[in-house]
Amino acid sequence: MDRRQRIAIFTTASLPWMTGTAINPLFRAAYLAKGGDRKITLVIPWSSLKDQKLVYPNNAMFGSPWEQESYIGQWLERRIAFIPDFGICFYPGKFAVDKRSIIPVGDILEIISNEEADIAVLGEPKHLTWFHHGKRWKTKFRLYVKREKNGRLLAFLPKYLNSWVVSIYCHKVIRLSAGTQDYPRSIICNLHGVNPKFLEVGKKIFEQLQSRNRAFTKGGYYIGKMELAGLEIDLYGNTEDSDRVKEAGNKLKLVVRVHPGRDHADPLFHDTTDVVCTTTAEALAMGKIVICANHPSNDFFKRFSNCRTYDDGNGFIEATQLNQVVAKELDKNQSMKFASISLNLQKNMEATPAYLHYVALGFETTRRAFGAIPESLYPDEEQCKELGLFTLTGRVGSKKDN
Repeated sequence: MDRRQRIAIFTTASLPWMTGTAINPLFRAAYLAKGGDRKITLVIPWSSLKDQKLVYPNNAMFGSPWEQESYIGQWLERRIAFIPDFGICFYPGKFAVDKRSIIPVGDILEIISNEEADIAVLGEPKHLTWFHHGKRWKTKFRLYVKREKNGRLLAFLPKYLNSWVVSIYCHKVIRLSAGTQDYPRSIICNLHGVNPKFLEVGKKIFEQLQSRNRAFTKGGYYIGKMELAGLEIDLYGNTEDSDRVKEAGNKLKLVVRVHPGRDHADPLFHDTTDVVCTTTAEALAMGKIVICANHPSNDFFKRFSNCRTYDDGNGFIEATQLNQVVAKELDKNQSMKFASISLNLQKNMEATPAYLHYVALGFETTRRAFGAIPESLYPDEEQCKELGLFTLTGRVGSKKDN
């Protein structure tokens, strides 16, 4: 009997959509499966052709989930130094233009059998749980972990909606930094890691510095919001907003050149330094000098000698809003009996809102009031046909039984 730990990694995006929500879970699946002591399944959305046109760059289209699975496998194998061995499952999804995210359709927990339901790890969990109508995540999986980013950007109402669904469905919340929305039972841990290729670049930079050679010759580059005038800007990325970016640059009298997207480890960027961005960890691993705000979200990076921080008024105001981490622990001297009673009370308190959420999200009218995509309670006939009624399971790399 296969007694390996079974981990299902759910996310709301997949290649060729070049977003962190697609790429990070893919690498996470590959590296967690490395060594063979865990059985990993990556669970990603399948979008129908009309949504693929809205999401995927360069007119990339897939006639079947198998075609997309093959594309993902080839993309990954070109970027890692070992043969990946993990499973891929697809769930039906629809692209929500207002949320810029793919939202699950139907009960996606049916994708994973009860026998395989040890641990679930979710990226962008809000979009995976807001409109969920089916079995509870915490009932299906023995442990359900979510990773949260950009929580501070949420509006007032979604903030409390997030707290509600997270308390219902999550055993544990891992926040990447203190700059994200606080949740019950949450911890702060930057667990992303970086691809070894960035460390290889860092080794080369270190060797150049040891030889007293100039490691960085091309100045700096910036990934984020640009608010400076009088600069010539080269933008790298694939987006449907490219024309709007150029137009905005012209209005601001900026020289803006938009280029196709490149990998952060591309040699083009080796001789530049980094300014604060979502790829901070990768830049540090490459030995670059990273300039970022003295902010709780950057606490993890401050320990590295090549990280430079700065302060300003806006940064201080932002920090006072975000640096409010409340730790709640039970008194260690409390009796086991009291702990047991509290645990049962907590379960009962969670059961009621979970039932209310389940009932409310089972009606089309209520779903639309919450902001769900119309007719997204169940997958349509086209999605059922394309996915073989949820029976599709593929494998990247090795074809042996995992």
